[in-house]
Amino acid sequence: MSQIHTLTMPKWGLSMTEGRVDTWLKQEGEQINKGDEVLDVETDKISSSVEAPFSGVLRRQVAKPDETLPVGALLAVVVEGEAQEAEIDAVVQRFQAEFVADGGADQAQGPTPQKAEVGGRLLRWFELGEGGTPLVLVHGFAGDLNNWLFNHPALAAERRVIALDLPGHGESAKALQRGDLDELSDALLALLDHLDIPRAHLAGHSMGGAVSLNLARLAPQRVASLSLIASAGLGAQINGQYLQGFVEAGNRNALKPHMSKLFADQGLVTRQMLEDMLKFKRLEGVDSALRQLAASIAEGDRQRHYLRGVLGQHPALVVWGSQDAIIPASHSQGVEAEVLLIDGVGHMVQMEAAEQVNQALQAFLRKH
Repeated sequence: MSQIHTLTMPKWGLSMTEGRVDTWLKQEGEQINKGDEVLDVETDKISSSVEAPFSGVLRRQVAKPDETLPVGALLAVVVEGEAQEAEIDAVVQRFQAEFVADGGADQAQGPTPQKAEVGGRLLRWFELGEGGTPLVLVHGFAGDLNNWLFNHPALAAERRVIALDLPGHGESAKALQRGDLDELSDALLALLDHLDIPRAHLAGHSMGGAVSLNLARLAPQRVASLSLIASAGLGAQINGQYLQGFVEAGNRNALKPHMSKLFADQGLVTRQMLEDMLKFKRLEGVDSALRQLAASIAEGDRQRHYLRGVLGQHPALVVWGSQDAIIPASHSQGVEAEVLLIDGVGHMVQMEAAEQVNQALQAFLRKH
């Protein structure tokens, strides 16, 4: 059975909207193996090679050298098995007709998030990829499944990957009963049950790391591995001023200094990002949920949960940005895990250093 794959312009960083095709490293008719470098692309900040997330024969170079294309645009067609030229023409024409350049979200014909009553409340999640032991991506405080925008497609090249909105966040139900880690972990467990997933890899960012650790504590048999990114729960200190300031901020000027603490490159905090966050904060039930969670996470500058002891029970990867201003990178010291410290990036390390984080996660997951 043949498969026709489309290779598209990747998104290598938060600010990347387009890339210029430099050189093709593979030619039409050549066999490509998964992970092979296919072409070089330049952006204003990075020059790198686009790797094939699948194997097959490079049948069509769609993008031309020196052409500048938006993120998500069609670069090439790769075929596993046999396909007529007319079939490839049809795939290219359909892709170009349906493609909308929108800063890197999935193209119009792509999958969309799902919602359902799960464990007695509405939850939203988004699935990409298939096969393997599934990976679940768990966002942090005041985040949502879009925090994994630059990671989800790359990770889904090798397995089924699910990102969710935790209760109180995104488009999941906002009302919390206790607003503690157990409630969030139980909701994640209920989603695994709903999706018929007996065992999953968990990747958690910040508060999502603590949620993942806590789920591994509550139901160790359901967890294949833990990937913890700037995770809560591994040390005492936290930037309590950030948490309180974020919760209290009611306008753009008040919110910006707190959002800026999330990134080493503060230019990444755009007006649109601030407007979107304010819109979320003004939804009914959100203020109450965030206040409950902030109180549950920390008292002043001290975290309430210490979950380091969970790490010895599962394979674990710990990733941190050296410039993290929310949870100190020093919390990665002495943990029973593989550790990756990435220089020059802040708390949103999976956004600021997406390519490095994706490569580290893929290499780790392949072993487990």
